[in-house]
Amino acid sequence: MKPGIVIGAALAVTVGAGVSLGLWASGGDDSAPAASAREQAQNSGGGSDPTSTAPRAGAPTPSPTRSYPLSQAPQTIPAVRSHTAARGPGWRPARGERVVVGDPRLADEGRLIASELGLTYAGERNDVKAGDVRLALGGQGANPESYVMTVRGGRVSISGPADSGVFYGTRTLKQEVHGGRTAPEGAVRDQPAKPVRGFMLDIARKNFTARWIEDRVRELGDLKFNQLGLHFSDDQGFRIESSSHPEVVSQPHLTKAEVKRIVALAASRHITVVPEIDSPGHLGAVIAAHPDLQLRNVRGVPVRGAVDISKPAAAKIVDDLLNEYAGLFPGDQWNLGGDEYQALVVSNPQASFPQLATAARDKYGSGATVSDLTTGWLNDRADTIRAHVRTMRAWNDGFLRGTSVQPAKDLQVGYWTGKEYGARQPVEYLSAGRKVINYNDEYLYYVLGQPNNFVYPTGQRIYEQWTPLVVRGTTAVPARYDGQILGGSFAVWCDLSNSQTEDQVAAGIRMPLRATVQKLWDPGRPALSWTGFKSLANRLG
Repeated sequence: MKPGIVIGAALAVTVGAGVSLGLWASGGDDSAPAASAREQAQNSGGGSDPTSTAPRAGAPTPSPTRSYPLSQAPQTIPAVRSHTAARGPGWRPARGERVVVGDPRLADEGRLIASELGLTYAGERNDVKAGDVRLALGGQGANPESYVMTVRGGRVSISGPADSGVFYGTRTLKQEVHGGRTAPEGAVRDQPAKPVRGFMLDIARKNFTARWIEDRVRELGDLKFNQLGLHFSDDQGFRIESSSHPEVVSQPHLTKAEVKRIVALAASRHITVVPEIDSPGHLGAVIAAHPDLQLRNVRGVPVRGAVDISKPAAAKIVDDLLNEYAGLFPGDQWNLGGDEYQALVVSNPQASFPQLATAARDKYGSGATVSDLTTGWLNDRADTIRAHVRTMRAWNDGFLRGTSVQPAKDLQVGYWTGKEYGARQPVEYLSAGRKVINYNDEYLYYVLGQPNNFVYPTGQRIYEQWTPLVVRGTTAVPARYDGQILGGSFAVWCDLSNSQTEDQVAAGIRMPLRATVQKLWDPGRPALSWTGFKSLANRLG
């Protein structure tokens, strides 16, 4: 779309966010008058149906622009942020029509939408044909995930400052024409409210097939999610092939070839895969192969899932694995875990684990505690991953209160609970300048078997009650911290792994995923009721 050309006939209509973006650049004809809001309400048939009023005998035939009602806003999930209505026939795909690109960097996006809509991918072309879908890069300085989509004159143009934004524009177009519908005339201007829109999957405790994960990647891409977390190491299993420590790998597991295909598919949908090897707790699968690394208390009783962080061999095996998988997962994000280290849940860790207390004093001075040693472990693992140039996060209960050793300043907080040992109010992290990703277990945790008072989340509760500001429990943090909350992630945990099949999990998370991304994409109150939103989701498939 070229800047500086205004649709004189268009009316700016804001959808969902409650903030109008007004008229904006788009190609068009100045001859058609703008329609009132009343006219829009009367023209409920959408932009694809001509008016039924016939011209008077002998009167000149009206122009095509005047023969269509003012278009209605697209209905998509997530909802578009702004639609500028116009009069015209709209667009629907037809055999033989083309997808063309203005930049070779958009070839992947062009080929994908062409294959999905049954069009011909024609590559980089400058000529114009009826029915074209044209993808272009443009709009310097804007949100790279933003896009502009214009439907005009029987053609579609989608532009954005980066290929990710253009991709999201193609997702909007795909949804608009789903089921034989017509993309409405006019222009969409859209961008996400939050840069992190995630789904996290526990594949350690329950093996999920590569095909199932790939199906979720396609679903996430169409919904404009941009992160997929894979928690693949825990007490119950280690689920990805390893060359550095094959002895820790469980059966069944994903091969590296399968993971590479998942990562490549995710990249084609602009989704970053975020790996997690949790430590120093949740390492039961590693301990099964290396029982000498298991933490034992002063009476010799083993601690489930916890490695003895006073032993250099424990750090070495975890660092070996971190370095190995940094090559398998090339994205710029990493989850270090850090939660639920059981040495810290006893009343006196120093007395219960004297070897940890000694190691803490040796490393950090006479006043150091087991909490200091644990924080130092997290920092050391961060050093390992930082060498691979990653942005790192850790679970909120891995950030311990009252330690002389402080967590690395570049660690983001994955806030999931206020129930665990050491958990603090979100404002404590935010006021210290930390960036937070919202995993609120009150709304966003789907825990198989519903243990420990967890209940399967409903999309309706997320849609009607949750926002990214609701980080812990049901209470929002002050709005002044909104910029530090990077977004959120819906999470599937497989504590009781046989409670549901893969198909049951897919069905159970379907509406919660859609509700979550709606609230991460658009900060305003949704325009549709829950009933309407669910009906739209069912229509879109």
